[in-house]
Amino acid sequence: MLTVYRRILLGTFCLLLLWACPPPPALAQESPYFVAYDHYLEEPGNLEIEYFSTFGTQRGGNDFHAFWAEFEYGATAWWTTEFYLDGQTTFQDSTVFTGFRWENRFRPLQREHFINPVFYVEYENKNGADKILKEGEGHDVESDFLVSNAEARKEHIHEIELKLILSSTFKGWNFTENTLAAKNLSNSPWEFGYALGASRPLALKASPKPCTLCAQNFVAGAEMYGGLGDRHSFGLHDTSHYLAPVLAWNLPSGWVLRISPGFGLNDNSHRFLMRWGVSREISGFGSMVSRLFGGRR
Repeated sequence: MLTVYRRILLGTFCLLLLWACPPPPALAQESPYFVAYDHYLEEPGNLEIEYFSTFGTQRGGNDFHAFWAEFEYGATAWWTTEFYLDGQTTFQDSTVFTGFRWENRFRPLQREHFINPVFYVEYENKNGADKILKEGEGHDVESDFLVSNAEARKEHIHEIELKLILSSTFKGWNFTENTLAAKNLSNSPWEFGYALGASRPLALKASPKPCTLCAQNFVAGAEMYGGLGDRHSFGLHDTSHYLAPVLAWNLPSGWVLRISPGFGLNDNSHRFLMRWGVSREISGFGSMVSRLFGGRR
């Protein structure tokens, strides 16, 4: 019951903060991806607050709804840092808080190039009941999620996750390739995974007047992701893989809505994952906080 109250308080706080802040004067197109990353970072001083959900079917067990909140801040032009809070509800079981994550992305090349590298480092402190499926990793398969929440949450996981993101934009299209290496800070081998993405706005030419349903407000594409085994057994054996169309709707008010139905590509995968999310950027958040505590503009 305490976990439910915390969820309600956190959600109420996020919504009040979002509504209280004015929308940014010039809204950039947001990526539609849920798993893959491109090379675009948060603008320096801006804070983006996001809420995402994943509904997953489960053969041999109960379906689940996993959810997470993200607080993404543009620390500098080359560094974006992000904090996550994760939880999940397994139907006919329980609702549990599953942990937190601290993510950092670094872009060494500031100008646009044909291929733009980004380095990603994340620390995860979570338990075994985590089901947000934010990436494909190692030998993770559908049957791993059959354990009850009471039993799964007894497993404590401290993990470092590294990614190399290679992203390009060409004639409005974004193409991105992510390689992943993750290490549980116990006596566990390195695990590997991948994510691929391609997306494009439905129209490249912006309308001269603000509008809600204009084609340039929608960014559509697809992503594919999965595990690549571990140091002792690298490859596709006993791994899961997914293909998912993605769509982002950038509203003139500053809100962004995302949706993505995902489909498992082999017998080790969940047959269906439905993801959706809402986010809003707060421009000049760093300056507002600085003024609040008597700092310079």
